[in-house]
Amino acid sequence: MVMIKLNDSKKKERCFWTKDNPLMNKYHDTEWGVPLHDDRKLFEFIVLDTFQAGLSWFIVLKKRENFRNAFDNFDVDKITEYNETKIKELLNNAGIIRNKLKIEAMIHNAKAFKKIREEFGTFDKFIWKFVNQKTIVNYWRTNEEIPVNSKESDKMSKALKENGFRFVGTTICYAFMQAAGMINDHLVTCFRHQEILLLIP
Repeated sequence: MVMIKLNDSKKKERCFWTKDNPLMNKYHDTEWGVPLHDDRKLFEFIVLDTFQAGLSWFIVLKKRENFRNAFDNFDVDKITEYNETKIKELLNNAGIIRNKLKIEAMIHNAKAFKKIREEFGTFDKFIWKFVNQKTIVNYWRTNEEIPVNSKESDKMSKALKENGFRFVGTTICYAFMQAAGMINDHLVTCFRHQEILLLIP
């Protein structure tokens, strides 16, 4: 019997930046743009965006599990206790991005994160106020339309810096907002744009 392989005429159309890479596709299809309200995951995204600065997101995704293992599954309370011995250990860990400034920033940010959490009850309540607690929905049709910052990311960056955060420029904040679903920046041609709309209360 001759088996005929049918062409998949209904192949899902995604945002351009995945470049149809399996790892990037999975992240795009299951996480990017999903409204996120879990403090541990929010801190994980802050850490990953910190380490992504100046590098590609693909590099960070490839090392994500290594980051989780090295950083106690992004446990803020544990990270605030990291000392010089731990920093040296991390700098010898070939599985992560070994950048001392970024490692020190992560520890510093964990402490700032805890202070905000203590003041607001959750970091989630603090960070989502920059979009009035509701996802901003954009309707971009081309890659060129998508900005790298916004008035909301400007305000977030300023507030985070005032609260002691490092590596939180407006561009990094905008990328964080996209990832955490504070902004729906999937192109309208992407199948996830509509799916994300259904997740917004």
